[in-house]
Amino acid sequence: PPIIFLGIGAMTDFGPLIANPKSLLMGAGAQLGVFLAFIGAKALGFNPGESSAIGIIGGADGPTAIYVTQKLAPHLLSTIAIAAYSYMALIPIIQPFFMRLFTTKAQRQIRMDNLRTVSKKEKLVFPIVVTLIVGILLPDALPLLGMLMLGNFMKESLSVERLVKTASNELMNIVTIFLGLIVGTKAVGDTFLSAQTLGIIFMGLAAFVFGTIGGILTAQVINLFSKKKINPLIGATGLSAVPMASRVANEIALQYDPKNHVLQYCMASNISGVIGSAVAAGVLISFLG
Repeated sequence: PPIIFLGIGAMTDFGPLIANPKSLLMGAGAQLGVFLAFIGAKALGFNPGESSAIGIIGGADGPTAIYVTQKLAPHLLSTIAIAAYSYMALIPIIQPFFMRLFTTKAQRQIRMDNLRTVSKKEKLVFPIVVTLIVGILLPDALPLLGMLMLGNFMKESLSVERLVKTASNELMNIVTIFLGLIVGTKAVGDTFLSAQTLGIIFMGLAAFVFGTIGGILTAQVINLFSKKKINPLIGATGLSAVPMASRVANEIALQYDPKNHVLQYCMASNISGVIGSAVAAGVLISFLG
């Protein structure tokens, strides 16, 4: 998972996030599903480590889910990984219903201004600052977030283009293949085909749904205190599923106003979700690892 985060960082533009720092709040709000599912899983009889692995499905980040499960509940690795990637793939089916349920037609038509241009210096300073802050406050999140920021710093430095190309393409593809193979070898019948698996699948779905709702409600709360309103569809992209969640939110906004392109804002919130899920993982590992 850390090497996958290196590749993600190497092909991610943090510009939209830097230009719209409010997105960090939506990325944080979308982690609601992680902690609600953690509580729900404990209520169903799972131990704290297993509950953490189930809850992190709500972050909609496959590598993070695998990383947390390896640390806290390795016997559930195959089930958690398959549930996490399945729900990520089902975003176009699951999210639109809740996007419409928790927003009004007028809110879905809110237009967003173009984001300001972010300087090269800002893009170079951002990963360094994030790494320092996370390293001091939550070192358990550094294996993921630190690699994400390293990949992005490599990209923005323009000094190691060959390494950036390798990290974001060949290396990431190779690691993904091996990661899939390893997860597959652990998906044995007596572990995967059980009543416990049904509980994990159900709580994983709940985590995913409440993560979507949490992001939308966070955008709604921001609007209560802001003169310039945010299209709450953007909040639903506070999950870490980049860029699928952003595409879905943008498509829904265009359905209600063909000229309302919110993709840049959605990507800012989406990237915040990547950071938020890694922080949530660090919190769970620091308390239970």
